[in-house]
Amino acid sequence: MNTATDTAGRDRWLSDEEQRVWRAYLHASTLLEDHLDRQLQRDAGMPHIYYGLLVGLAEAPDRRLRMTELAMRSKITRSRLSHAVARLEKSGWVRREDCPSDKRGQFAVLTDAGAEVLRRTAPGHVSAVRQALFDRLTPQQQKALGEIMTIVAEGLQPDEAGADLPWLR
Repeated sequence: MNTATDTAGRDRWLSDEEQRVWRAYLHASTLLEDHLDRQLQRDAGMPHIYYGLLVGLAEAPDRRLRMTELAMRSKITRSRLSHAVARLEKSGWVRREDCPSDKRGQFAVLTDAGAEVLRRTAPGHVSAVRQALFDRLTPQQQKALGEIMTIVAEGLQPDEAGADLPWLR
């Protein structure tokens, strides 16, 4: 049953095993995010979320995305994105450009300096991810983790228009 209540309308509490799994997930995800943040702060002077924004731009055609698209891909509010892009602009890693077809729209563009910081930072980041996650799992566990996270993400990503999603705010 995938609902928070049973068929009689009673709350469904987590079993002892579900509680153990949930707490292990919270503990591990918090530690992993902190580990990656510390590595990126040390190596590039930026938090993990900023690194993800730079990667998103690096992978986009012409290293540019509309701000709304970047917010959606990054799963952050437009307000938080605007603040992050301002910080990345200050570092010279991103610039904003007005959208010619929409006077209210803007593009975020990865600069050559931003591409260079990614080039220098990526090996250390990949090493940190590998050491913290993949080197600890068997190939079967890696596959299972990928399948599980895909199922969870698909279940949390609404398809309907007008969904209350942070990156639309």
